[in-house]
Amino acid sequence: MAAKSNLTNMVLVLGVTCLLCSAVLGGAYVLTEEPIANAQVEKTNKAISKVLPEFQSVQEKEISGVKYYEAWSGETLVGYAIESTAGGFGGPLVLLVGITPDRIVCNTSVLSHSETPGLGAKCTTDAKFMSQWKNFNPKGKKMTAGPGGDIDAITASTITSNAYAKAVDSAVKVFDTIVGGQSSADAITGASYVNKNNGGQEDGE
Repeated sequence: MAAKSNLTNMVLVLGVTCLLCSAVLGGAYVLTEEPIANAQVEKTNKAISKVLPEFQSVQEKEISGVKYYEAWSGETLVGYAIESTAGGFGGPLVLLVGITPDRIVCNTSVLSHSETPGLGAKCTTDAKFMSQWKNFNPKGKKMTAGPGGDIDAITASTITSNAYAKAVDSAVKVFDTIVGGQSSADAITGASYVNKNNGGQEDGE
């Protein structure tokens, strides 16, 4: 006598299991979608608050692939928080640069980096380096670090310092484009790149 096939039962069990798993995942998504969205809004607002004066609302926008935020207090434009990327020593250095309507860099904040701990990574902790970007007027400035430039470099971290300055300069060019100034297409792409390591050593290390 031939053995009775269990294929039908196996298919039914598998189908019911898949349906139950889908229902659980769908329910979890519905329950967590709003909290996740709220957390992302809070994270974004917190980042923007580090680089711009007090604001009440934010509008997320994009130009030539570059993401930026318009911050408003009622009907008054507080400024623009612009994401900007440049090639650091260890990889992309991503900043959020706050620029007020009068073209002053209010402040900057590092969103992500891969710089060397104790050297380039000081771009997030070096008070002297970071403070020079508060209420910084880029007009007429040579945006390079060290000798010949108008930016004070982090000690032994010239590549990182120049990447930081380049990212700020790119953000200013994006600002000029937003408000109707002229910038080249290359200046507002927001594309990241990585500098070639100098034998595994940053300038000055």
